Formats: sequence, structure tokens, C-alpha cells
Amino acid sequence: MHPKDAPLRTLDTLTFDNRYARLPPAFYRKLQPTPLAQPYLVSVSDDAAALLDLDPAEIRGERCLNLLAGNYLPPGADPLAMNYAGHQFGTLVPQLGDGRALLLGEIINARRERWTLQLKGAGETPFSRTADGRAVLRSTIREYLCSEAMHALGIPTTRALGIAGADEPVYRETPETAAVLLRLAPTNVRFGSFEVFYYRRELDYVKQLADHVIEEYFPQCTDASGAPGAYEQLLIEVIERTARLMAQWQAVGFCHGVMNTDNMSILGLTLDYGPYGFMEGFNPGHICNHSDTQGRYAYQNQPYIGLWNCSRLAQALTPLIPAESCNAALARYEGAYLEHYAALMRAKLGLTTVMQGDDGLINDLLTLLAEHQTDYTIFFRALGEIGDIDRARDEIINRAAFDAWAARYRERLAAENSNDTERRARMHAVNPKYVLRNHLAQIAIEKATQKDFSEVDRLLALLRRPFDEQPDNEAYASPPPDWAKNIEVSCSS
Repeated sequence: MHPKDAPLRTLDTLTFDNRYARLPPAFYRKLQPTPLAQPYLVSVSDDAAALLDLDPAEIRGERCLNLLAGNYLPPGADPLAMNYAGHQFGTLVPQLGDGRALLLGEIINARRERWTLQLKGAGETPFSRTADGRAVLRSTIREYLCSEAMHALGIPTTRALGIAGADEPVYRETPETAAVLLRLAPTNVRFGSFEVFYYRRELDYVKQLADHVIEEYFPQCTDASGAPGAYEQLLIEVIERTARLMAQWQAVGFCHGVMNTDNMSILGLTLDYGPYGFMEGFNPGHICNHSDTQGRYAYQNQPYIGLWNCSRLAQALTPLIPAESCNAALARYEGAYLEHYAALMRAKLGLTTVMQGDDGLINDLLTLLAEHQTDYTIFFRALGEIGDIDRARDEIINRAAFDAWAARYRERLAAENSNDTERRARMHAVNPKYVLRNHLAQIAIEKATQKDFSEVDRLLALLRRPFDEQPDNEAYASPPPDWAKNIEVSCSS
């Protein structure tokens, strides 16, 4: 939130300090964005603008539209495409990089926080690999809405300032229209940022990047001069952040869809929203990405893939960290994940203490939900109701099985002298009523293709308060309609 006593800024008074651009040229390629012809504003986020101290009037003006479209650069911007590699669906791709994104620079706000500005869909770069460097309206709307929704859910994520669209055609499976998203993050460094230099055997660059990351983002890991233990502590920090992020995804029922190492943030942020989805009918084997034919990134696999990706980062850091220290750091992942996941699931059940048998209570409930493909979000929200759990019971077909579980649940609540009114408040504070279901995004996208952006803004406002009762928006908390079963999301964008 913008400090009340700090002046609001315009785009030409932003303070840039582009630290990544001061690294050696091997880390990036500098170039200008490709402008969008005759752009129009799709949507902007006041919450994201506040991170930059921007005047709300400014972000709806012509200059901000041109910034979003890549047609205007604020003074001090130094655009570049970042260089990285990655393991994609388990296979090393030694050269990737920002094929359609440009890092414009780093802003320092009034709270001394740093935010990078990155345009996604800004045109071809040296890393585009024959692609056009553009993004389409469909995918930019999905990322814009979900990044802001995840923030409201309390899950670490990149943010999104706004979207510019244009009638310029972009060809995917069918012709679509172009759009550019401006996203914000403290840094865009990924696991693959280290991998590209490790597999090239350019080990000095591995060290330079590690030193940069420690100095700028992990000062608690001592200084970046190579002091003993600094790199090990960096690896531990990233592993534990990643484990906690996976626990948060699992607890809220979020499926990422493309957990490649080039989509893994060094800060433990949710990064690169391509094909994703929030769990509806609970199914541990749910695959949200139509392109993931082997189910590598299925919901139940996400915690394991998080560890697998951390092991790839550890491998890239072996020039700086002994193998035994890497293995010791990786061994911390499971405990960090299980501890955080258990705490989140106890909170979803309204439990305030840790007792023997909690894991069984949680796991048996999830088994019950899976047997009946119960809507994950609706069920947990219903479970919080005061005094009884009839609303939750209504979501389960096998009432006898649910009643047996519910009896255990009531005994567990009684064991900690749970107060129903207080429990309801606790549960409603962690079990969202509203998530970005695929059909809601699809409706907004279809309207946007007709240049009606009202539903994008409506969803943005709705998802800012996912835990609140919003009587006027009750329909947005309903199960998906039958036609939504045919929605497919894939790696194309």
C-alpha cells in the first residue's frame, strides 16, 4: 500500500536502479520493445500500481497505455531480454531466455522496495527461437487475473499492472489478437538462470549470479564475497521457499501446469502463468495442461516436481557448493513441505493445535473428496459453517462415509474446546469463497474479444477479496456449468 505521506508519482518521475543490467552482457541481450499499433487499454490494477506509487489517474492515461504497449519507455528504463536455460518436461533445453519478454528496469518505491517492470508479449528477441515474440489477449487476461488473485489469496506471486491490446493478428492454433502484459516482481531470476551457465561450463558466471542474488535478495546469507556457507545458505533458502510455495498451491487446490525449471522463481514466487487451473471436482491426478500428455505436472506430482527442480538448481550450484552440502540442503525440502502443508490443512479445518491423528483426519477427508469428485473450494468453505456441517455434507454423495468422518472431526474439535463462532471466522479467513475458475476467465476472455472489458474488471475486483461474502456476486461462487468441462488450456499462448 502506498504510504499516505508519500507523493504519488507519474511515469516520468519513477526512480530506476537497474541492477541486473549492470551484470555482464552474457546475462541478457539489450533491445527495444516492438511497439503495438493503435493499442487500447484492456485493464489496469490499482493495487499493482500502488506498488510503484503511481497516481491512479496516471495509469488510466495515454502515457501508461503506451508504456503497456511498448510504445513509451520511462526515463531510466534500460530494456533487456534475460538469458536462461531450463529443464522442460524433464529434458534439458540448454538455451531458452526471454523469447517474448523484456525487462524494462527496476523501480524503487517510497518504502524502499524494488520492483522490476517486465513487458510480456513485447516482440521478438534473440531468444525467440523462430517465434513471433507476441502474446495473445487470451493468455494475458488469464495471467493478469490470476497473478492478482493469487496475491489476494496470500500466495507468493508475480504481480500484474495492466494489459494493452491491439487488433494486430497473432497466429496460434487459430488467428488471435495481440496483447502485452506488464508484470511486476522483485526479480525475474529463475532456476534456469543458473543452469544456462552451468551447462555451458561458464562457471564464473554461475558465481557472479549467485553473488548478485545473495547481495540483493538474501543478505541474511552473509555477504556475497564467497564467505564459507553463503552459497549453501542461499540454496537452503530457495529450497525451503519452494517447499512452502508447493504446500500453498496444494492447500488451495492450485495447479500450475508447466513446472519447468525456467518457470521456477529464485524467490519462491508463482511465476509464468500459462496453463493453470484451480481444482474443482477434487482429483489428485488432475492434469490442468492439455499439452502435458504424460501427466508430469499433475496436481499430486507438484510437491515432488518442486523437489526435482530444486535438485536441478543444486546441480547448477555444485561449482560453489560441495555435493554433500547440496544433498543436505535438498534433504530439508520434505520436512519443510510437510510441516507447512499440515499447518495449512489444519487451518482449513479450523484446528488451532497439533494432535496425534491429525494427518489421518486430513488424508481421510481428501480420500473422501476424491471418491466423489467433490468441489474442493465449495466443500471447504461449507465446512466452516457455524454449529453443524450439513452444507458440507450436501456436497458428498456417500452420506454415511461423510458422517463417519464428521464424527471424528467433531471429536477433534471438542478435544481443543473449539468455539464454533471463532472457528467459522478462522476457517472463512483461509478457505476462499471465490477462486478464478476456468469458466469465469473464459467468459471474460470471450467478452474481451468483442472489446467489452467489463468482466475482466469485475473479476479483478471480485478476486481482490476472495475470502469475503459478496452477496451481489454469489453466482461467481457456484460450481462450473456443464459446458466448462470442454475448456482446455495448453502451452500455446
